[in-house]
Amino acid sequence: MTPITEVEGRRLPLSNLDKVLYLATGFTKGELLHYYATTAEALLPHLHNRPLSFLRFPDGPDGQHFFAKNVPPGAPDWVKTAEVPRSDGVSRQVLVQDLASLMWAANLVTELHTPQWQVDAPAQADRLVLDLDPGAPADIVQCCEVALWLRERLAEDGLDAYAKTSGSKGLHLLVPLVLVPSERASAYAKRLAQEAEAELAGLVVHRMTRSLRPGKVFVDHSQNSAAKTTAAPYTLRARPEPTVSAPVTWEEVEACRDSGDARDLVFLAEDIAPRLQRYGDLLGPLNDAERAGRLPSA
Repeated sequence: MTPITEVEGRRLPLSNLDKVLYLATGFTKGELLHYYATTAEALLPHLHNRPLSFLRFPDGPDGQHFFAKNVPPGAPDWVKTAEVPRSDGVSRQVLVQDLASLMWAANLVTELHTPQWQVDAPAQADRLVLDLDPGAPADIVQCCEVALWLRERLAEDGLDAYAKTSGSKGLHLLVPLVLVPSERASAYAKRLAQEAEAELAGLVVHRMTRSLRPGKVFVDHSQNSAAKTTAAPYTLRARPEPTVSAPVTWEEVEACRDSGDARDLVFLAEDIAPRLQRYGDLLGPLNDAERAGRLPSA
């Protein structure tokens, strides 16, 4: 029998709690649900009013994956949804606004992905993202070098950058913005990526072409498109171990660059509660309107 749990007055069936999802560590579905419940206070503000896309892996990272934007079948009627414009019409997507909705989503076994805009202002970006993706043999150490250069470059334009691991191989840089059309944010991000390639010759590539990427860091600017999404802060990832897209300090980024050890910036689910206790939410300023910057004139 599937156990029923009550969360904030909502009755939730939570299934297969003993199922091992991450074979490398024995991490179970019950532990996944516990992780999201205990991280919710930091996570929920980053999901608020942002239509969710789900990468689901019900049989663990080694099983079938599928990406979904539409409301999953069987969603409770109390889970908030919103119509979202697309190039081919309108879709309806989930809004995770509270703990009950988060636990319902987590029970599907999912990564959480969000756009750089909120549902009440679609295609008006309030965040800029730069996804630093290393091509082997480059790794997150080289991403740190690029991230530090980009931080300084953004500061020249009066913009504050915050960093998190992707939870996979690289780093994400996030910048809070005064609302700006997504097309303008995309153009600015592309220009930064091109500048990084020119300045850090031999280390950075701004084009997605696979043949250009070995040994370099691809500065992916495309996720600023209104149609694209990025792994949300604190989401678990479908990797061999339960890695997290974890906020990091700039001191940690510098230390990883200097040590040359990619393991310095690998964080598992079990690492996040102590980090929150020590640092709080390092990405909290992203949700502070007073920290938002204005993009420079073209």
